[in-house]
Formats: sequence, structure tokens, C-alpha cells
Amino acid sequence: MPFEEALKKLESIVDAMESGDLPLEALLSKFEEGTRLAKACQTKLADAELKIQKLEKSSSGETTLTPLSNDLSEEEQPKYE
Repeated sequence: MPFEEALKKLESIVDAMESGDLPLEALLSKFEEGTRLAKACQTKLADAELKIQKLEKSSSGETTLTPLSNDLSEEEQPKYE
């Protein structure tokens, strides 16, 4: 499943869970599905970050593995547990 599709589905699951209209069994099912989608999205983002790092080139034209810049403060970064 493409990242964008997984993210959109995850957002709809969160919306449904926040609505408070789901019975407990459906809520648990949505939670399990959301957890799987969140992990899949995290994996795809980590893969994309690695590809970006591999593609970065130094001024001499050599490919270098350089960590992405950390533009967000620690408070703004998402917490994944």
C-alpha cells in the first residue's frame, strides 16, 4: 500500500475512533488496524530517509551518507513508542 493511501486510511481510523460512536469491539479492531498502518508508515518514512541520505552528494560529486538536518525542536518532533 502506498504511503499516502496508508496515511489517509490511518487518519480516517483516528477520526472514527475519536467520534466516540464505535462499540468496544470495533474500537479495538480499528486500534489494531491503526497500529499496523502506523508501523507501515514509519517503515516507509525510514526507508525514504535512508534513500535521501544515500542520494546526497558532496560538493566534489561523491555520494555521502549525511544525516538529514534536524529542523524541528525536540518539543515539535513526533514521539513514536
